[in-house]
Amino acid sequence: MTRPLRLIFCGTPRFAVPTLEALRAAGHEIALVVSQPDRPAGRGGQLSAPPVKQAALAADLPVTQPEKIRNNAEFHAQVEAIAPDAIIVVAYGRLIPPWMLALPPLGCINLHASLLPRYRGAAPIQWAVAMGDAFTGNTTMLLDEGLDTGPILLQQALAIAPEQTAADLFDLLAGAGAPMVVETLTGLANGTIKPQPQNHAGATFAPLLDREDGRMEFAARTATELKNRWRGFQPWPGAFTALNGKKLIVHRVEVVDASAFTASASAQPGQIHIENHHLFVACAENTWLELVEVQLEGKKRLAAAEFLRGISLPAEARLG
Repeated sequence: MTRPLRLIFCGTPRFAVPTLEALRAAGHEIALVVSQPDRPAGRGGQLSAPPVKQAALAADLPVTQPEKIRNNAEFHAQVEAIAPDAIIVVAYGRLIPPWMLALPPLGCINLHASLLPRYRGAAPIQWAVAMGDAFTGNTTMLLDEGLDTGPILLQQALAIAPEQTAADLFDLLAGAGAPMVVETLTGLANGTIKPQPQNHAGATFAPLLDREDGRMEFAARTATELKNRWRGFQPWPGAFTALNGKKLIVHRVEVVDASAFTASASAQPGQIHIENHHLFVACAENTWLELVEVQLEGKKRLAAAEFLRGISLPAEARLG
């Protein structure tokens, strides 16, 4: 590899930890780790350190957690004094200000979990799965002042298996991306990697998830679309609907062929059909979804057969 580089690492969640560890293992100097502030977590609301901070402290690395970075004079002076060769940014959760972008000779290098320009934004893994894509991947790029618009350095593709969830892919992409960041640094330092501009006309976006993204809209989406969204929105916001005015969380689903059971072809989206202790719901375009495991508001999580034993549903019962 090239000579050891002096780096500042910006990251917050578990996704960023493998890259931090890979940079250390490659012999680079991590002069400073920048992470978001500790936040309340759990039912007790106790402050919890983000995973990157925990990993940094375990490795005796210096950590700072500024609430703001754009106009923070103290942080600005701290970063300038370090004079890093490069700043590595992995899921930090804040836009990097222009003064930081201009500081390191090798630039600010970002690992983004999509095949840019597809899925720019905060939730690329979730939306790739939710949209039913067969492939996703990682991109390293040089950050600019736009949202994931900077020149591409390296890319790697990863197939999405039909049953994989976003939660499954997080660890896979984090692990695959870490050595790619190390490779990117080496290539930039020795001149073998040349930044390539993105095709902005092909850009799609992956906005931050909202709780309402998990609401199951049976009239608007087919069974396959609803299952893909369920897969994409794990672990949060998951998938939910309403039954008799109460929230029904759907923990597991399967797309089913309606010809395999006796449901009415004229069933309206959201209509329930129960057969042989299985719970089915009609979706758009005459498709059907089986709700395999559910949880009614205030109750415990149950397999559908057990759930049906404890509730009486009229023939015209609907979800939504």
